[in-house]
Amino acid sequence: MIKVDNLSFSFPQKELYKNISFTLEEAQHCAFIGTSGSGKSTLIDILMDPERYLYDGMLVIDPTCTIGFVSQFSQPDKSQETTVFEYIGEKFIQIQNEINSILTEMETATDIDPLLEKYQLALDAFDAMGGDDFESNINKKLNLADLMRLKDVRVSDLSGGEFKLIQVMKEMLNYPDLMIMDEPDVFLDFENLNALKHLINSHKGILLVVTHNRYLLNHCFNKIIHLENLEIQEFDGRYIEYNFSLLQTKIELQELAVAEEEEIKRNDNIIDNLRAIATYNSEASRGKALKARVKFQERLEARRIKAPFVDIKQPDISFGVDNEMEDTVVINVNDYSIAFDELLLENVNFEIKSTDKVALIGPNGTGKTTLLREIFKNNHDSIEINAEVKVAYLSQLQGEMLKDSNTILEEFIDAGFATYDEIRSHLSNYGFEGEMVNQKIESLSGGEKNMLQLAKVSASKANVLLLDEPTSHLDTYTQIALEKAIGDYQGAILMISHDFYSVVNGMDYVLIIDDKTIRKMSMRKFRKMIYASHFDRDYLEMEQQKKSVETKIEVALKNTDFELAKVLVEELEELIKLL
Repeated sequence: MIKVDNLSFSFPQKELYKNISFTLEEAQHCAFIGTSGSGKSTLIDILMDPERYLYDGMLVIDPTCTIGFVSQFSQPDKSQETTVFEYIGEKFIQIQNEINSILTEMETATDIDPLLEKYQLALDAFDAMGGDDFESNINKKLNLADLMRLKDVRVSDLSGGEFKLIQVMKEMLNYPDLMIMDEPDVFLDFENLNALKHLINSHKGILLVVTHNRYLLNHCFNKIIHLENLEIQEFDGRYIEYNFSLLQTKIELQELAVAEEEEIKRNDNIIDNLRAIATYNSEASRGKALKARVKFQERLEARRIKAPFVDIKQPDISFGVDNEMEDTVVINVNDYSIAFDELLLENVNFEIKSTDKVALIGPNGTGKTTLLREIFKNNHDSIEINAEVKVAYLSQLQGEMLKDSNTILEEFIDAGFATYDEIRSHLSNYGFEGEMVNQKIESLSGGEKNMLQLAKVSASKANVLLLDEPTSHLDTYTQIALEKAIGDYQGAILMISHDFYSVVNGMDYVLIIDDKTIRKMSMRKFRKMIYASHFDRDYLEMEQQKKSVETKIEVALKNTDFELAKVLVEELEELIKLL
């Protein structure tokens, strides 16, 4: 359907692709992955509208190929009176109305031939879309996503997560040859994420999905397209198999690198010896031998193996604190309530201590963000913040904490740094280096903006962090780096997240919204609840075994014990087959 051949493209300030090639073919469900700012969304734009871009190379799209698209930034129109059924079936209803209008016109027309031709074209279009079954097909999709209850609800009354799923259904029911989705999972709660998984797995056409969500990556795709460091890599298979392949390659490359290093050291010793001899023996043959060895050394250095997809640089995220507190209450919420058009939360009571790491969990639209924002503002009668607390806040609405018209550098001028060099040094840990710090924030990708928020939170040295969907838009490498930073942090964290892995890997317990109030739940019980709903019975145990083996492999590689690493890789392969 689509073939990209040796495509290169750059903006004035940044090169994005260098001779990249890949294909999209029938029945492929492709996950499109890569670090933030690597150019995934731009490549999608090029596929959608190649005439807008000046690129080198070749892009071949079958002229009959139809493309559907779901944007990461779509929001429901609050003024729209359309029901969910009418919204999903818009094209079907439009053609159906056109057919009825033509039939009415035919009743009184004197020249019926043009109307018959128009009628036949409309019927053909309706049949091509599966028009006779469109109501049944809409009902099937709603049932698949467990959203039948929304059929007659106005689109304007949907939560952001519900609207995203409705959009996915609408595009799927238009039956495009290729359907592209740009981070459709962002901000979806666990139930809606599971619904998205079912929709993806039931789709019969080609899919290209930009996602960093580890749950979807592990359960939805049969092909991986990985964009990194100007290059692209295709892999036919599941994401878990792709990561296994990368690990095997990493072991091979490290083993070769160690052998090469030993070769280079031996050659260095020979060169040093030849140079020492040359100081007291000026024979021409000695000089030639030295030059030959130096050239050989240069060739050794030049052929060092470069692997842009194996060792991807992770950001160095770190949350230090200026004022570590003893085990004391830092946030106290007492009889909190919130209502907009309807009551969202009432009689909410909880407290957070100085080293607690807590996830706030609940469906979309239940008041979580409002509660977190009011804790940050600290002007609500039901919320009490300890006087010694310094709070930092990361917002899912990035414009709330970042000023688009600022450059990256300007955003940090009031962040407590003494010099520009200190700011540059801090930002380099988060991937913002060189001239990039002079870019406007508005030009950054969603993932880069969240990285910038993390850099601001880090610079604050706060002892309480309020994090609203911190993993949204972040690539998987950065998500893992963030989990490590959370684990090392010595202060308190209250985090809203629908990312299962971030919650179970970093939090002490959860506060879960249930029947318009909040109750505390242990991590063991939370894991059990999520696994019962989303995974096979033994999945948790096997995944924990997999993680344990991966950790042992990391230790073996640090010790350059390649034989042990290879034995462990065989053990890991057997576990992956079970998963």
